[in-house]
Amino acid sequence: GGTMKRRAGEREKELKKKKLLEELGENRLPYLTPADADFHQLWKTKYSKLIFRKSDTVPEELHQMVQESFLTLREHNCFFQDLVRIKGKDFLTPVSRILIGNPGCTYKYLNTRLFTVPWPTEGSDIKYCSPQIHDACKALMRLNDYLHIEAVKALQGQNLYETKEIKDTTVIDREQSFATSLTERGSVSKDQSSVCIPEDDRSLKHRTSYNLTLLNYMDPLQMVYLKQEPYFGMGSMAVSWHHDENLVERSAVAVYSYSCEDAAVQESNEQELKGRDPAVWHVGLKVAWDIETPGLAVPLHQGDIYLMLDDLNMTHQHCVLAGLSPRFSSTHRVADSSRGTLEYILGRCELALQNLQTDSDSMALSLKSLESAVVKQVEEIHNEVEFEWLRQFWFQGKRYLKFTDWWLKPMAKLEEFWRKLEIMTSLVLSEVRKEQQIEEQRNETISCFLLLLKERQKLRKEWIER
Repeated sequence: GGTMKRRAGEREKELKKKKLLEELGENRLPYLTPADADFHQLWKTKYSKLIFRKSDTVPEELHQMVQESFLTLREHNCFFQDLVRIKGKDFLTPVSRILIGNPGCTYKYLNTRLFTVPWPTEGSDIKYCSPQIHDACKALMRLNDYLHIEAVKALQGQNLYETKEIKDTTVIDREQSFATSLTERGSVSKDQSSVCIPEDDRSLKHRTSYNLTLLNYMDPLQMVYLKQEPYFGMGSMAVSWHHDENLVERSAVAVYSYSCEDAAVQESNEQELKGRDPAVWHVGLKVAWDIETPGLAVPLHQGDIYLMLDDLNMTHQHCVLAGLSPRFSSTHRVADSSRGTLEYILGRCELALQNLQTDSDSMALSLKSLESAVVKQVEEIHNEVEFEWLRQFWFQGKRYLKFTDWWLKPMAKLEEFWRKLEIMTSLVLSEVRKEQQIEEQRNETISCFLLLLKERQKLRKEWIER
């Protein structure tokens, strides 16, 4: 049911996109940059849940640690292009990535599951391949803690501001400078998608407790081709328009940007340039499926931070517009870990194996129950272990061994469980062949069992082709 809904949602999005582009024809929607007079006002009314922190607001020591960690990871060849699956076809991402976060955590996007390189959390025993990798992971954990505090403060500030605005309809000074506009807590006008209600600290903490960061790296000058932004004519994109996937609902996303700017890549004179400066990296924002509201292109420089608060990731889409210099970013997320942690999948395996018993005398294995609901649950777990974990892990190669061998033992344990699940499948087959089974129960078991076996066969064929 979930797969069908997801496919229907994807089809609907594709139709919307096609319709939008057809309506636009050769015309492009307007978008604003800081050089435009209405930029600040548009930000306040339509994009107020985007919060910006210029690099000089961040402690210098943190900048140094984080930027060194990026360079260390690049020197150790730790960034990889992901092979992702879109509409049944595989594509290499233009951006190279690595996932760092809580031990045992994973993050799935575009049908590809990434496994965290664990950062050194308190009490964890993680062996890294080199002290430099350890230090890099530790620096990113420090950045994670800092961004968590910043996100809580930003949400608290926005809630207070909005509560005050609702009470006394505060008039906002429209002539604020760009810097003030960028670093303010945010405000909501009547056209904003929703109004926040003050919430307790637990909810704020839950929606800002980042459990991982997806690190990105790209050198645009090494790219043969970059897709052009289709709606506004914003120029070359490093990352196309999207909502971030697989996140806790209404959780904040925090991004630290580091473009390796040098004297050769200086910002052009904005007065002479129409639109965004193609030499400078930008984050682009638009209201999802809206052809009325102008887009925003916000420049990103060394050490700048931006936060996407509350439901901004659902109501709006964002893209990353490439500059000329290489750029790193650390994108901190509260990944939905309900089905994406090692603890979860080990628990699922234990649940499935409850239906397997060993005869104390002969040591022969048999199934406790052949009820269709039990068989269905076990075979679903079998598919989940194989296709969501084992094949996903080994599919992207042994990239994680550049950092640590942390995942090898858990994967060996999951393979052991998988072998037992294979035995359980063969036991179901041999049981349903026996004639003493009650026909109605037997047919019901075979019916649900065959569906899952067909699904397994189809997925194995797909993975072999990949």
